[in-house]
Amino acid sequence: MTLEQGWHVGTGEGKDTTSRLKQVLEAGHFAITAEVVPPAGTEAHLLMDKARDLHGLADAVNVTDGAGARAHMCSLAAAAILHEHGIEPILQLTCRDRNRIALQSDLLGAAALGIRNLLILRGDDPSAGDQPDAKAVFDLDSRALTETAIGIRDRKELPSGRAVQGDAPFFIGGADAPIDPPADWEPKGLMAKVDAGTQFVQTQFCMDPEVVRRYTARLADFGLTEKLYVLIGVAPLASAKSARWMKEKLFGVTIPDAIVDRMDKAGDPKAEGRAICAELLQQLSEIPGVSGAHIMAPLNESSIPEVIDRSGLTKRR
Repeated sequence: MTLEQGWHVGTGEGKDTTSRLKQVLEAGHFAITAEVVPPAGTEAHLLMDKARDLHGLADAVNVTDGAGARAHMCSLAAAAILHEHGIEPILQLTCRDRNRIALQSDLLGAAALGIRNLLILRGDDPSAGDQPDAKAVFDLDSRALTETAIGIRDRKELPSGRAVQGDAPFFIGGADAPIDPPADWEPKGLMAKVDAGTQFVQTQFCMDPEVVRRYTARLADFGLTEKLYVLIGVAPLASAKSARWMKEKLFGVTIPDAIVDRMDKAGDPKAEGRAICAELLQQLSEIPGVSGAHIMAPLNESSIPEVIDRSGLTKRR
């Protein structure tokens, strides 16, 4: 979309004011979101080469914000590029790299660019990245940043009390890691996010439908599935080796041994990984309390469109 076609900067005329992802979820459809890591590059086509095939398949596409504590094209620019090409973005904002003034400026800029969906995160520690001497900011935590976005959206003011001109109809998300809940487990972290104003969550990888079923049942016991939308993280695994690495190295990941064994025995592991992921989407769509799925595939993003297409879920609406 060009300025002449519909942005009309300064007037608000012709701007799309509603998150399509929110509309899909409110209608009770099983939503599918995907994730792309912006390139370490300066040309828009490098991002679109990754995202183009998701057009018309994913309900929205996350652009990560310095994933792995490494520099990439900034998520705000990447989200604007997707929006311009007709792909609804989910802008990831981390608290790691910017102080509150910069984060507030990014929120205002996002609203001006027509970006509606936010995923607010703490961010990986710089020690995990390729420039470990970088200084972390963490001026705000994810709850405070969520509250800042809500103040801009609902009260049209910055935390200082300064008025904000114009609308910012944000649909605000956070992260969670599903667990197989012990008898005495309470989802206190998620309850705090809901209290802060989080409207949806995208979770860490959880490739076990039965764990998901027990997890969302516990959320329902606390009334959370009536207050926010839960999108479960899944992956088209590339190999048994990568599945084992994810299980051992990534916090909060659940991948059953049966899936690892299936990948081990596959003649074409990548094809098997895509088939498993499509099957999981079907299974998740039948679990009460699950509103959708979030597909992440680091270094294997080209597999995502086929997985969504094979599931058939976005074609049923």
